[in-house]
Order: sequence, then structure tokens, then C-alpha cells
Amino acid sequence: MASLLKVNLQLGFFSGGSHRNQRSRSRSSVISMSSSVSTTQNLYKTTLSQNLSIPIMVNGCTGKMGMAVIKAADSAGVNVVPVSFGSAEESGQTLQVHGKDIVVHGPADRENVLASVFNEHPNLIVVDYTVPSAVNDNAELYCKVGVPFVMGTTGGDRDLLYKTVEDFKVYAVISPQMGKQVVAFLAAMEIMAEQFPGAFSGYSLQVMESHQASKMDTSGTAKSVISCFQKLGVSFDVDQIQMIRDPRPQLEMVGVPEEYLSGHAFHMYHLTSPDQTVSFEFQHNVCGRSIYAEGTIDAVLFLAKKVQSKADKRIYNMIDVLREGNMR
Repeated sequence: MASLLKVNLQLGFFSGGSHRNQRSRSRSSVISMSSSVSTTQNLYKTTLSQNLSIPIMVNGCTGKMGMAVIKAADSAGVNVVPVSFGSAEESGQTLQVHGKDIVVHGPADRENVLASVFNEHPNLIVVDYTVPSAVNDNAELYCKVGVPFVMGTTGGDRDLLYKTVEDFKVYAVISPQMGKQVVAFLAAMEIMAEQFPGAFSGYSLQVMESHQASKMDTSGTAKSVISCFQKLGVSFDVDQIQMIRDPRPQLEMVGVPEEYLSGHAFHMYHLTSPDQTVSFEFQHNVCGRSIYAEGTIDAVLFLAKKVQSKADKRIYNMIDVLREGNMR
């Protein structure tokens, strides 16, 4: 390979006809490369500057998901405002999250606080990673004030959530799953269900989902996948999902690495034919929270563009974000 490289270099040299032309081309290449690097640097600075003009308020910043989003926002150059909503016990605390001092406000006077922050930051987008029981109240608050938001919290009354946003005509990205690659898998499942309804009629289904002990509700992703299997002809109820929240079986049976017991999402869907001779298995394992945090920031940047362009559509999901094709 070394001799081949040498020959190619020599051929390239002699093809120019003179040492002077070669030196001239070399200088042109250097200038061209410098120009390319300069253009890339300028593009990065422009993108960073645009991102800094997008302020976000991360509610639930004391939780691990909220902290992960703040870290991802910092890496992307997105401006995190120093205000967050939390529980009554957390009210009044000033927390340092990834080098940022954030004042946490409890349930009291939230509307005035949010209105004040929105007035100071007219391009504000709220990111919600609170708890399932707060989903609907929080969404109603954001809608009343008129703040666009990204709802990453699962649970709550989802029909009411969508109705609230529709009634107030507020821009929002709502998705039970923020991991871009997992969302792509879900999109593929939906396409299969739409184009091949009944393809798995008669098959039995087993579903196991394992998450950290702090996740109280059933996985929204699992529910979405099951909905697709139901359209494919499989009879299965959400109540049949095997939810694993105990660390011991997570280690011994599921195979979750010990360092990720506090933050993981392992899903397995096993299909078996009526005569037990054919089986299919779908599995996706996620360790940590960075995949969701990165997807959340992509959703923020996506939503900011929709607000700025005054798009007619108001409610989006992560599939819309994927289809836009402008992810980092």
C-alpha cells in the first residue's frame, strides 16, 4: 500500500508539468482548506448564536431526566433560564445544575411566575419532565399563559392533554418517547401495522419492560408498540405487560448493567405462532438518559422554528421532528 501511495503521489506531481504549478496548486489547496474550516467555524458560531436566542425553562430540573436535559441544552448552546417548577418541598431552593443556579418554585403562584418569565423571554419554550400526576395541570398552565412546550413526561390523561392544547391553540411537541432512534423504530412499526393489518393474527404476545424503580407508570413506548401489534392482529391487553422495577431481577434476569439500574429502559416483545413453530422477537435496550435528553433538545429547536414561522399545525410529536431532518 505504501508503494502504491508513492506511485500515486508521483503521478499527481508529474501531471502538472512543473514544480511551480505544483507549488501553486498546493497553495490553492491550503487556501481552499482554510476557507472550508473558516466556513465551518462561522456556521457553528451562527448555529450557537441562534440556539442561545432560544430560552428554555426545564420543569422537574431536580429529577435525573431534567438534569440530563439541562446538560444537553448546555452542550447545544441553548439558554436555560434560572427558574423551574418543582414540588412544595423544593419550593424556594436554589439548585446548581451543571454549573447553573436555578430557583425552584412550588405549586403556589405558578401562573404569575411563568407569566413573568415569559414576558422577560418572549421566545420561551418550556420542557416538562415532572411526574405523571402533574401532566394535565401543567399543560393547562402552559396553555393559559400561552407558552409553547415540549411534554416529555408520560402518563396523565392523554386525551385531555391533547384537547387542552387544541382548545388553546398553543404550539407543543408531545411524545411519550423522546429517543430519536426508538421513535424511528416506532414509526417503522406503525408503517407495518398500517400496510399489513392482520399479518400476525393468531399469534400470542409476551411483553416485558424494565425501568428504574422511580418510574411509576407503564412505559408509553410499550403501549405504542402494543397498539401496533393489535392492528397486526394480535390479541393483547396493556394489563398483561410484565413490568419490572425490582433491581434484583433486573440484574439477574433482564441483564441490566448495575451502573444503569437507576436509569434504563429495556423492552422485549416476543411473538409466537399458534402451533409454536415460529417466533419473532423485537428488543431495544437503552442505558442512561442521554438519548432522551438529546432528542428533547432537537424537539425544542424544531418547535422554535414552527413558532417562528407561525405554522398552521400546532401539535407535533417526535416523528414530526424526525421527518424534519434537521437533527444535530
